[in-house]
Amino acid sequence: MKKNTLNRVITIMATLVTIGVNALANILPLNGLNTGEISDRFEIYFVPAGYVFSIWGLIYLGLIVYTVFQALPSQAENSQLQRIAPYYWVGSLANTIWIFLWHYEVFSLTLIAMFAILITLLMINRNLAQSEGATKWLAKLPFSIYLGWISVATIANVSQFLYFYNWSGWGIDASVWAVLMLSVATLLGILMVWRENDLPYLLVLIWAFVGITVSQAGAAAVVNAAWAGVVVLALAGLGSVIKSKKIS
Repeated sequence: MKKNTLNRVITIMATLVTIGVNALANILPLNGLNTGEISDRFEIYFVPAGYVFSIWGLIYLGLIVYTVFQALPSQAENSQLQRIAPYYWVGSLANTIWIFLWHYEVFSLTLIAMFAILITLLMINRNLAQSEGATKWLAKLPFSIYLGWISVATIANVSQFLYFYNWSGWGIDASVWAVLMLSVATLLGILMVWRENDLPYLLVLIWAFVGITVSQAGAAAVVNAAWAGVVVLALAGLGSVIKSKKIS
């Protein structure tokens, strides 16, 4: 079997395992608990409303599109797809491991798996930054959405980890930390849209921020910070669009 063919087969298997494990974790459910039930135990501010997590459906659809695209004979010599394949395999493995760690409540190790997913997605998006045509829409777009959500999930995972181990926050109120984390996420969004012109990444952050305003309606400071983040990100996105039109 040629190396390129083997790589594409491994990618197909990685996608099937990732989606299959995530689905079965909630259908069975794994360890008697679904993913959301465990998340609900953590009384933290940086968690959006439940409906926001439906974005996983879009992410999985995007991964399926990418998997089919990279398997096409016409893409056998696509160097960009070849470069990102190993990162995708590692990220898929980390995603699967995270599910087991989360459901069996090994929260200390979930951070390692989550950061592994984040790093591999950053590398994938870096390698696809200059993509054009079909590769831009069928590979770059799905991974931009995935990276946007994992950026949010990483911050939430860190918050959950600290909550589980009763971190005092150095005496700073939890709502203040939430505002700081929203600020960090907003800066990430600005950076991605201005350096990479990555509007899908930014839109995912906006989706999550609006969800936080819904889930944390009783925390005025958090809600105000989330809405401020939405406005800033929207303006950054608009500015990026205007800049792109001027260049073109």
